[in-house]
Amino acid sequence: MNRRVLLRLVVVVATATAAVILGFAAAHATFDAPTVCLGLLMLAGTVLRPRVGQIYRTSLDYVVVIALYLLSGVASAILVGAVGALSQDRRHPLVKKVFNGAQSVICAAAGGLVFHVAGGPTGVAVLRNPWDAIWTTTAANLAWLIINALLLCVVLSLEPGDPTPLAFLRKVALPTLPSLLGYGLLGLLLAVAWLSGLSFLSIVLIFVPLYVSRWALTQYEAERRAQAATMRAFIQVIETKDLYTRGHSERVSEGVGMLGRQLGLADDRQTALEHAGLLHDVGKVGVPTSIIQKSGRLDDSEMDAIRLHPARGVELIGNIPFLEEVKSAVLHHHEKYDGSGYPAGLSGENIPYFARIIGIVDAFDSLTSTRSYRPARGVEETLAILVQDRFSHFDPRLVDAFVEVIRKDGWTTAADQPAPDGTVLATIDHDDLSLGSGGGASGSAAGPD
Repeated sequence: MNRRVLLRLVVVVATATAAVILGFAAAHATFDAPTVCLGLLMLAGTVLRPRVGQIYRTSLDYVVVIALYLLSGVASAILVGAVGALSQDRRHPLVKKVFNGAQSVICAAAGGLVFHVAGGPTGVAVLRNPWDAIWTTTAANLAWLIINALLLCVVLSLEPGDPTPLAFLRKVALPTLPSLLGYGLLGLLLAVAWLSGLSFLSIVLIFVPLYVSRWALTQYEAERRAQAATMRAFIQVIETKDLYTRGHSERVSEGVGMLGRQLGLADDRQTALEHAGLLHDVGKVGVPTSIIQKSGRLDDSEMDAIRLHPARGVELIGNIPFLEEVKSAVLHHHEKYDGSGYPAGLSGENIPYFARIIGIVDAFDSLTSTRSYRPARGVEETLAILVQDRFSHFDPRLVDAFVEVIRKDGWTTAADQPAPDGTVLATIDHDDLSLGSGGGASGSAAGPD
């Protein structure tokens, strides 16, 4: 049985399970004022599901569902949870919409079961037993999140491509768990406010500030996406100047990402590192095309223009707040461990950590790519060069980690590059500083990369 068939079977089973749960809930639900009001709020959808980051909707349905556990009972909460599924993105395929709806019902039921078994209070009993309300709703929230994650892992295991279930758990489910548990307490707050006599006003007091904060986050994320797109456009402009370096920045970003994961960087540091890898050569947008495309040896003034590209890169990204932490990496990615690099001649651990990482991957990709004056070197040959130049050019511990991850995960070298120009006599460029006996270029150097 292939994965597509298994995926459809999972959807059918989930939908049938949800249908049974809904039938039971409909027979036992209480259609009181909280159920009707919060059901309409769920249907509106926009307050609870703003566009955030790369995920179209970040659902906070369980805030309302948890409130209804306390206000009207588990059955009513399940029905309203199902209503929330109606406000899905119209662009989703039907199968996904059906599964998402079933998932909402199953998660609400799982949380409700935990709430019921734990003896969670309902109605005015919430005010008399606040601590019971706190821990039972937190347990219900946790159950909701666990079942939601498990259902998504099942689907991801049957769908080809990224993310894998393990990546989803590591990068999404676990990092967001504390904040989502915190959001769940808003459901408790809503219920207490309603039961205290605020009634309909409690919805306004809870969800208007929530909506405003989520809207602000949405605007920030939109700005970040626009800035990232702008930077990618810069990179494309640079790399269209020279067919030999096309795709170099993306490969460096991928390579530093591999090394960052090998080093166990936190997710926010990992993202910053990959941004730095993508943007490390962005300053070349200010280098004359005549120098970038020159097939022969560069004179000292031309090489000086090349050596200015890290500083120009910092100038370009200098006014973009979310890239503050990558500036030092862009500026210093051509420093060498022995102090012979540029622009500041930093040495050892005085070189920023990200810059040391990028320097290794930058040289590695350059050496394993074709240039106008030489063919690409093999991966193992290049790794041997990096090892040889530990301490002199590169941080030895980072080199060891990079060699380990490349030998473990492999490396996809540049494809569809032009053949070397046999008339060019130059042998190295500004990224080819680690060629054993031919390394360490200064003054006049060959080729611009």
